Amino acid sequence: MWLTTSSVGRKVVMSVTGLFLVLFVTFHALMNVVAVFSPSGYDAVCEFLGANWYAVLGSAVIALAIAIHFIYAAWLTLQNRKARGNDRYAVSKSWKEVDWQSKNMFAIGLIVVCFLILHLVQFWAKMQLPELINNMGGESCIEPYTSGHYALYEVFKHVWVLPVYLIGFAALWFHLTHGFWSAFQTLGAAGDKWIGRWKTCAMWWATILFILFAFTAIYLTWDCAF
Repeated sequence: MWLTTSSVGRKVVMSVTGLFLVLFVTFHALMNVVAVFSPSGYDAVCEFLGANWYAVLGSAVIALAIAIHFIYAAWLTLQNRKARGNDRYAVSKSWKEVDWQSKNMFAIGLIVVCFLILHLVQFWAKMQLPELINNMGGESCIEPYTSGHYALYEVFKHVWVLPVYLIGFAALWFHLTHGFWSAFQTLGAAGDKWIGRWKTCAMWWATILFILFAFTAIYLTWDCAF
């Protein structure tokens, strides 16, 4: 199949799954900010996104997209290293011109995945998962949080959480500033005229998301401390 046997096909899969995740991250950033200005509104969103069929389906699709994105990223990285062979450590003019994010995309992505796993353990595993188990007739051994807003304060009351999350947000910024415009380039929507515009959009969009995420995390940590 072209999507698996061709390097271009694998890049297309990477691009599509990456753009899908872009929408998820954007929604997540906007949802988090609600917790700062309206705790009851945030709780209402969390309740709406409980273990209902659409929430479970959405979580499954997101998990699948993340898995495919990471697997294909590893596949392409190994393919590129094999293609370069002994020359992969050689420095050429064209390699110098490649931006830092592009050269370290897999390492940055690995940090993002580790950060995502931590985030899921801290929130999803103690919010949606117990409700899902109970709805399926089982009995969860995990004590769920009483509300979404309470969960945020339970996590950010620990002093180590903020620096770890800021590192995760920074890795996400680096990943998105390159991945966003690169996806459109792979899909043929970023020619000579549009490539610069997509790079500018990626920079602004990723920066705004970083600010929203960081603002929420710093506010919650500050509120917990005082």
